[in-house]
Amino acid sequence: MAGVSGIDLNLLAVLSALLEERNVTRAGARLSLSQPTISGALARLRQHFGDELLVRSGREYQLTPVATRLLPVVREALEQAERTLRVPPQFDPATSERRFSVAISGQSLVSLSGLIQRLRQEAPRVRLETWPVTTALMEIGRPGWPGYDVLVAPAGFWPDGQPEVITRDRLVYVADPANPRLRDGTLTPDDLQALPHAAARLPHPGADPATAALQRLGVTPTVVVTTGGWLPLAFLVAGTDLVAAIPARLARRVCAAAGVTIAAITDPSLASIELVEAAWWHPMRTTDPALTWLRTTLHEIGAQLDGESLDNPVSGWL
Repeated sequence: MAGVSGIDLNLLAVLSALLEERNVTRAGARLSLSQPTISGALARLRQHFGDELLVRSGREYQLTPVATRLLPVVREALEQAERTLRVPPQFDPATSERRFSVAISGQSLVSLSGLIQRLRQEAPRVRLETWPVTTALMEIGRPGWPGYDVLVAPAGFWPDGQPEVITRDRLVYVADPANPRLRDGTLTPDDLQALPHAAARLPHPGADPATAALQRLGVTPTVVVTTGGWLPLAFLVAGTDLVAAIPARLARRVCAAAGVTIAAITDPSLASIELVEAAWWHPMRTTDPALTWLRTTLHEIGAQLDGESLDNPVSGWL
């Protein structure tokens, strides 16, 4: 393979094995290469990086600080090389057997049902693997990027990249019909200050437009229950004095089942909190034709949702 910056790119696989196995013999066995070959490669890598990379500690080897920083970069480089070799020159949804991995938030479950319908119609052999978006799940992704084809979540959820807007929704407050501060189906900012809140656990304040809207009014919500997403919130509120902000489209589908109502909010700024749903993907996969098809399909589903009224009358709807 051609060299880059004076190093043979074949050494990338050797470097990965050495850093992960932390042992010359095990790295050789993993790559089906002899110990002298691995030792020679390690010597070349040490010369290239100007660092020992592996240092003996008793009977084992430990990574140097340089090697520790290199490990996630090397993993990402190998994964990208593998993805590049796997990408077909074109994508035919009617015949493809591609498997997509999509991380999706509770709000986005509404979009997910439309995506499944499109897959069944246009790409019957494509398989879809979905994961709920939670803070904990994001933490186990690859360094710098979670390990999914597409991440669909509220704008601001993932701090990196330039996400594409998929669709727009708004947040509404739900409460048990017997909530003592719910008068004629209405809550005031003072009520929201006084009542305990249930909330989705988001990675940083910028991902929570409800809290930001409350704080602009000088209201600091007292959150006593958190969940990994919005879907369970209506059910947690039922039978309690809790309130929770959840996406309007999700509320339309779950409030009746949960036995809760959507409260009218007296302050206009709290009655129209916009929630933007966006899609992220690894920037090095922007030209992947299969991913382009998936993103286009998500856009079309989002446009269809945006064309629907968020004010269709439902039980307890504003």
